[in-house]
Amino acid sequence: MQKPNNNKKKVLIVDDEDDITLSFKRILEFNGFDVDAYNDSTLALAEFKKNYYDIALIDIKMPRLDGFDLYKKIKEIDNALKIYFLTASEAYYQQYREKDYLKLDRELFIQKPIEFDELLKKINQSD
Repeated sequence: MQKPNNNKKKVLIVDDEDDITLSFKRILEFNGFDVDAYNDSTLALAEFKKNYYDIALIDIKMPRLDGFDLYKKIKEIDNALKIYFLTASEAYYQQYREKDYLKLDRELFIQKPIEFDELLKKINQSD
């Protein structure tokens, strides 16, 4: 399946916290993005479409399938997708970044809470 032909960036949000997905979805849609949001990482993976999304925002710490495992599985399907990691815990972020993800750009990690202006700036820079 191809991206919608409407020139809007297509964003995937996966976070087990409803308030995060709802607020991010609303602000991004208000600013012209086309957004799919999931609170269940296994469901997000099951419904994931290759070459459909431009950007993904994935929470690191989620039940069943954490953000790094979801990242690996998505990259097997669509290696070109730009993925940002969401984290509320600096310690958790450091533990994984140092262990398995040292090669990933630090800019791909978004510390929660984040101001909406900063989120929009980060996503708009992803071209």
